[in-house]
Amino acid sequence: MTRFDAADPTERRKLYVDAITAHRTRGSGFCTLEVDDDSLTDDPDSGPDPELGIPWIQFADGTVILDCTDDELEALKALCDEFPAFKIDDLVRPEEAEGTNARISAKADPNRIAQFIDAAFRRVYDLSADVRVWVVEL
Repeated sequence: MTRFDAADPTERRKLYVDAITAHRTRGSGFCTLEVDDDSLTDDPDSGPDPELGIPWIQFADGTVILDCTDDELEALKALCDEFPAFKIDDLVRPEEAEGTNARISAKADPNRIAQFIDAAFRRVYDLSADVRVWVVEL
């Protein structure tokens, strides 16, 4: 990979495809995508709760993994209804953490996975169309 961030929706999806491909080629345990904290708004009525940290999504072995609040989980369930190849396999609610860790099986090609990831960042975390996302681990 030669680039590690993107802010345009089309470029973000290309970045996700490149990250998934690099992850699979390298045989790494997972790849992690993280929202640029400068892309987050201070508006309490939009975007993720800043108290919970920067939104991230991981991809590993055909599974999309993310943490979400109860409201974000409802948005994730609605998103999965629109992407039939994606199914929530496991929800873990650790006692020591706020929210839920969701594991979603992704039985799709990298392009469709990239579409799902971009939609998850935008709709689950209520982020703007020009949000910058980084590949932080491959």
